[in-house]
Parts: sequence; C-alpha cells; structure tokens
Amino acid sequence: MLPFFVIGPVLVAVILFITSGNRIMQALSVVFQAGLLAASVWLLIQTRETVVYFNIGDYDSLLGIVLRANSLSAVFVFLTAFIFLAIFIFTYKDKREQYMFRFLLFILEAALIGLFLTGDFFNIFVLVEVSTLVIVILTMYDRERRNVFYGKIFLLLNIVAIQFFLLGLGYLYRLTGVLNLAAATEILATTDKSDLVLPYTLIMTAVAFKCSLIPFFSWLPKVRLYPGAPSGVAAILSGLQIKSAIYIYICFSDLFSPVAAPELFVVLGIIMGLFGAVMAFCQTDIKLLLAYSTISQVGLIMIGLNSGCEYSRIGGLYHIVNHAVFKTTLFLCASVIIRVYGTADITRIRGVFKRMPVVSVAAFLAVLGIIGAPFFNGSISKYFITYDIPQWLYAVVIVLSLCTIVYYYKFSVMFTGKADNSDIEIEKCWVAPIAFLGVTRLAGGIFGPQIIEFFFRYPVSINAFGYFQKTMIFFASVAAGFWIFKYADKIRWLESLGSLRAGFKTLCGSLLVFFIVMTLYVGL
Repeated sequence: MLPFFVIGPVLVAVILFITSGNRIMQALSVVFQAGLLAASVWLLIQTRETVVYFNIGDYDSLLGIVLRANSLSAVFVFLTAFIFLAIFIFTYKDKREQYMFRFLLFILEAALIGLFLTGDFFNIFVLVEVSTLVIVILTMYDRERRNVFYGKIFLLLNIVAIQFFLLGLGYLYRLTGVLNLAAATEILATTDKSDLVLPYTLIMTAVAFKCSLIPFFSWLPKVRLYPGAPSGVAAILSGLQIKSAIYIYICFSDLFSPVAAPELFVVLGIIMGLFGAVMAFCQTDIKLLLAYSTISQVGLIMIGLNSGCEYSRIGGLYHIVNHAVFKTTLFLCASVIIRVYGTADITRIRGVFKRMPVVSVAAFLAVLGIIGAPFFNGSISKYFITYDIPQWLYAVVIVLSLCTIVYYYKFSVMFTGKADNSDIEIEKCWVAPIAFLGVTRLAGGIFGPQIIEFFFRYPVSINAFGYFQKTMIFFASVAAGFWIFKYADKIRWLESLGSLRAGFKTLCGSLLVFFIVMTLYVGL
C-alpha cells in the first residue's frame, strides 16, 4: 500500500481540478482524506513489527526508487494525514476557488508523505523542492502585491539554500556511489571521517535554514504573516512544513553519525529557543506571535533530540507530534478570530471568550499544552526531554518554559473583556476540527506514555515524585511569568525590537557564514 499514500492524493488533486471541484467531489475529497488517515493508522501498526519496503518497478533497491516506512516515518505520515484532514474540514466552505486550493493542498500532502517514505536521498531533494514551490503558490494565492513580493523572496531564499543541499548530495553520491539511504549509511560507517565533513556541513546548512535555526530565524515568520493566504496555509507551515525539515535533520544526522555534531545543535537550539521567545513577546500580530513561538519550540525540540540521552530524544520526538497539533489548533483559532474581528492586532481584540466560547476553550487547551500544564501533552514531552539531561541544560529548559508562559499571557489577553458586536457567523466546519484538536491535547497528556510506546516502540514510565517536582516548578513559573508579563508589557521599545527583520542579502550572507563556521567546527 505504500505507493497509495503518494499517488492517492495526486489522483484526487487531478480529479478535483478536472471537475472544477463540484460539491460532490469536495465532499468525496474529505472522505478520501479520512480514508488516508485510517490507512496511516494501519501503517503505524505494520511498522511496529518490521520496516515496510516497496521497490517501484521491481528494480534492484540500489538502482530503482524505494519506498520504505519505519516506525518514525509512519508517525510523520499519520501526523500529515491527521492535520490535513483537519484543514480540509476547516476550509470546507471557503469560497475562494476552493477546488484549486484543495488541488494544491493534495499535491503538497503527496510531496510531504513522499518525503517521509522515500528511501533515497535524491528523491528527498526533489520532494523538498516540490513542497517549497507549492507553499510559495499557496502564500501568493490571492495575488496581492505584498504577498507576491514576499513569496518571491521566500522562493529565492530557498533556491539559494537548496544549492548547499544539492552540492552536499552530489558529494555524498561521489563518496558512496549509491542513492539509497540504507546502503549509504553502511558505506559511510567505514569511510574516513575527514571525507564526511564537507557533505555533512553542506547538507546541514540547508537543513538549518529549513528549520529556521539561527541566524535564519526571520524568513519563517514572514510567511506566516501573509493576510491574503488561505487560512490553512499558516497552520500547515507551522504544524507540518517545519517538521519535515526536522525529519530530514534526523535522517541525515543518523546517516552522518560518525561526524555529527549534536552539541552544536544543542547550542543552536538554546539560542533559537530564547530568541524566538523574546521575539514572540514583542509581537502584536497574532500570526507573528505564533510564528516566533514555533521557532522557540523548535529550539526545545533540538535540545531534546541532541542532548545525548535516550529519554530526552523520545521526549523531543513526542514534542514534534505535540507541537504540530497544538500549533495547528492555535493557527486555526487565530484565523477564526481574525475573520470575526477584522484585525490580527492583539491590542485591538477583546472579549473573544464571550463571542466564541468553543473556539476559546480549544485555544486555551492548546495553550495549556504548549506551556506544559500538568496532565496535558506538552507536560509529558517536556518531562521526558528533561528526564536525564545535565542540570545546566535542565535549567535552560525551565527558562525556555518560563518564556513560553510569558508570551502566551500576552496571547491570552484578547480572550478577556467585553465581546464585540460582530455579525459574522461562525461556521460549524470551523469549530469542529478546532474543538477536536483542542481535546486531543488533554488526551495526549493523560495517555502520553501509551502513545509514546505505540508511536515510537519505546516503553517509558513516569516517576510520580519527579512529575510532582516538575508540576511545582510549572506553577512557580506561572506565577513568575505573570509578574514578568506585567512588567515587560509596559516596556515600549520592545515593539521596535519585534519589528527587526533580516534582509535577503543578510540571509544569503548568513548561509555562507553558517557553512564556514560549521565546517571549521566539525573539521577541527
């Protein structure tokens, strides 16, 4: 069934395009997506026992195209199908050339799933390019002048970054003579380490850009800000697109394990987490706050994946899943709020809870998840991230969690106060996926260890006393965060700090600087 996961969405996209998206086909596309989600659950179950392979065209695995699903890639496929189903339901009544929007969404889904299932590194390059092009088209969907301008900048930056990736893959092929990831891993394990430095740093420079690691932080939030882009685009970018970059990072870190530099990415994760948190607090636009929050949380994920502790790595993987869902929830909630209030300015929005209680409760549950409230999914992933890491790194994670609490205080202010008199009707198709996604945040906490064991085939347990200690730290952080919020919210120059953006030339130069620094670090 592996080819079905890639070919199926493409076929549905073509049928939608040919039929101009009549009402029956729009409904059937949602049914298909539900079926794809069910198939992804089947794939999760299959990969618990073995790695699933499919050789396209019956060629030798070293010559042909190979699809392979292991326990990790199956989780990403499931996550993709789950979030896209929520997006399809949320945008069901969107009037703006819906069939074309769904056509692009299905193509993007096929590219992402293909990225997670492909067994050779050149196909990773091709699928990254396809997904990037579709994202560019989606962000310029309404053809507004500003959207088109920033979409072109986004495309040009990705073209520059992907050259590092392509050069690295070319060097990798020169070393191994194969494109297959599994075969290349075996060959590189016996290759001289000095020969691995250049391809590793070339590839990781591009991956760092895709993950929006420092110093590439500013391009990602710009994409989230597009007011003319369809409502689901920002949710997909934050919930899935950046996770695909993290998946690539994991794959190539394993491939280049002899020369991998996890300690460097721990440092980058710390910088990324702190800087993203500060920039999030400085924003008054809802989407920008959530976008910089994504940068901060990816920093936390990098700490978990690279700390060198098994429980911490599992916590980082679970936080990938958690963050994808609660950030999708928050972006969809933000989309509804912006539609109803006609503005994305947090300072001008009040009374959201009275105006739309269900959306507000779902957003509140997502916030509790992302700040790590007890019994919510974020608390479980953060518990395992900090389970056995060094004390100094534990203190850093506590600071990052405190910063998260501070900027979500700012986000939550708009839910208080008197409701407006907006006459915009809130569609049921908006509320249903948001409410379901919100509830899953609590379920992901209560059944966290069982979900981790099912997803990653790694049995974990929670120490009651240790969890109680972390709960006390959380409540102390909530109190401290409120005091910091009240003080910092009065500092006016923070708004000017929040408007800092790196230009095209600066970002291109930073790619080169990052590559040089990383090459020197790994090589020496």
